[in-house]
Amino acid sequence: MPPSSDKGNQKTPIGTHLVAGGIAGLSEACVCHPLDTIKVRMQLSRSARGKGMKPRSFLATGKMIVQRETPLGLYKGLGAVISGIVPKMAIRFASFEQYKSLLASKETGKTTPAGTFLAGLGAGTTEAVLVVCPMEVVKIRLQAQQHSMADPLDIPKYRNAAHALYLILKEEGVRTLYRGVALTALRQATNQAANFTTYTELTRLLRKWQPEYSRADVTLPSYQTLLAGFISGAVGPFTNAPIDTIKTRIQKATALAGETAWTRFRTVTVDMFKQEGPRAFYKGITPRVARVAPGQAVVFVVYEKIKTWIEQFKEEIRHEYSEP
Repeated sequence: MPPSSDKGNQKTPIGTHLVAGGIAGLSEACVCHPLDTIKVRMQLSRSARGKGMKPRSFLATGKMIVQRETPLGLYKGLGAVISGIVPKMAIRFASFEQYKSLLASKETGKTTPAGTFLAGLGAGTTEAVLVVCPMEVVKIRLQAQQHSMADPLDIPKYRNAAHALYLILKEEGVRTLYRGVALTALRQATNQAANFTTYTELTRLLRKWQPEYSRADVTLPSYQTLLAGFISGAVGPFTNAPIDTIKTRIQKATALAGETAWTRFRTVTVDMFKQEGPRAFYKGITPRVARVAPGQAVVFVVYEKIKTWIEQFKEEIRHEYSEP
């Protein structure tokens, strides 16, 4: 996510961040969710190397889903994602701005790259605990179901996000929604730290190289924002792919009596390594990068546009009512 841009010493109101971020997140979810479904299916596949079975490729997995479940199968779990987008973005922006202000220099009011990185870590952890982990448990349960959405007689266990949430709470309890919370927090923290820091530094360099965009209230061209967002979005997945794969396996499985978070983590990790080899920890890396990188590009472009439109609209209203 992009950090706030100030007009002079006036900070962008947090409400502007919330609205722009929510719309940007919604746009990203609708455009990129099919790639996330393919990623989850690849991560949940259990083709073992010893059996001589070659894992399905990104395109082959997508083709299989479409053939068996119709193109709508690629959008399984989208309801859970959309229902969590607004609060997730609200928490992400609000917490990032709060952490960033706490880490800013008291003399200059500016935040160093290290401070931006730490603020990103804090924002990612906060959103993971409050929104992302419960949302992803529901989403993964829906995405893991392999049924045809064109056949009305092929009724899955979970009919939609609300029904999945109800059954999970009824059958497994509220604690199930926080399965893998530590790994989710670690993944989100590293993702947001990478996103905020990379995007901030790239846009800083772009403004430095182009004096006409040196002022913070002048928006960079959309194609430059798109490129900066794409690069920043691609950084995170390569650093935490094993964490994401283990998390997905843990969240997909139902709870077992007497099982602790540590035993779950150890069992899943050891079984993956023994049965599928070290490459299994990077299953789904192609669709994950293919989803996250363009997804972040979409988020940054939409975010900057919406934020600019909101600020322009507020300025017009202020000017209109200030006239005698």
